[in-house]
Amino acid sequence: MKAVILAGGEGTRLRPLTLRMPKPVVPIANVPFLGYQLDVLRRHGISEAILSLGYRPDKIEAELGDGSRFGIRLRYVVEQSPLGTGGAFKNAEPFLDGPAVVFNGDILCDFDLTEILRSHRRRSATATLTLTRVDNPSAYGLVETGEDGRVARFLEKPGRDQVTCDTINAGLYVLEPEVLKAISAGVNTSFEREVFPGLLAGGRPVYAYISPGYWIDIGTPPKYLQAHRDILEGRYVPPVAGFRFRLAGLPQGERCDSLVRNSVVASSARVGKGSRIFGSAIDQDCQVGERAVIHGSVLWRGVQVGEGAQLRGCVLGNGCRIGPHAEVGEGVVLGDASRLSAYSQLRSP
Repeated sequence: MKAVILAGGEGTRLRPLTLRMPKPVVPIANVPFLGYQLDVLRRHGISEAILSLGYRPDKIEAELGDGSRFGIRLRYVVEQSPLGTGGAFKNAEPFLDGPAVVFNGDILCDFDLTEILRSHRRRSATATLTLTRVDNPSAYGLVETGEDGRVARFLEKPGRDQVTCDTINAGLYVLEPEVLKAISAGVNTSFEREVFPGLLAGGRPVYAYISPGYWIDIGTPPKYLQAHRDILEGRYVPPVAGFRFRLAGLPQGERCDSLVRNSVVASSARVGKGSRIFGSAIDQDCQVGERAVIHGSVLWRGVQVGEGAQLRGCVLGNGCRIGPHAEVGEGVVLGDASRLSAYSQLRSP
């Protein structure tokens, strides 16, 4: 069985981070985001994935290559114009030869894919939708199911008085080849609004698998930061192939009196004496000056933090420069190559 990852969106909710870096490869704890999805697929016996791309495909291919570093073979197909979730799946049809696992390209999860596939086959389903339970169902489109697990109907962001369940579409599907026949080539088509409701209306067996595993949509800055916190605090433990997380201490050979706890620090990062880093991700080639404090923050490649600077709950894109004794507050997101001068303060509105 092959997989298709739908990764064609522009990641507008994550801007300014995605102005230069496409969302599928933004770093999560210093690992390209899609690396986590590829690892889920590999661990459950899928050896080939097709990436359906649209926005800055060259950046994604340059970062992920042929997939060998993740233990999986990658192929690429590029949309010439936005095709929606269903249309993007159809665009990958030349590479498919049977049932397929389909992943939305913005979810981080640890679902038991083997069990989902087993459920799909046992029920002889045309489509199996993985669902997850949420605390605030009115913020999402809901999926109602019957006692036998069959999908009954879809409710698109209902009012609080209309909520009938707490299960939402988690963005992971198992689809039979006949689903492709229901989608026109080159036409912008939505799984959620057109394809799945159409299968239901036609009486096709569409089932749900309600997964208890970890799930988050990383598509906004708060959720992006939350994903890091979940990893660094142990709520989600990803065994990503080929990567080592340094959750305490400094890179090999680094000797200073700095304090680093529950953080990922890249091997090429440099941390000055007396600095304190808690619950943060520090990527390649970053430089942290002496006596700086970094708490609950994410620093992309090549960020420079001046001595005595303080960062709390922020995200800094590639090559940012934070001057000595400057302060960056909770919720601030800086795009690539941003500058903050010495002794300045920057806080989220």
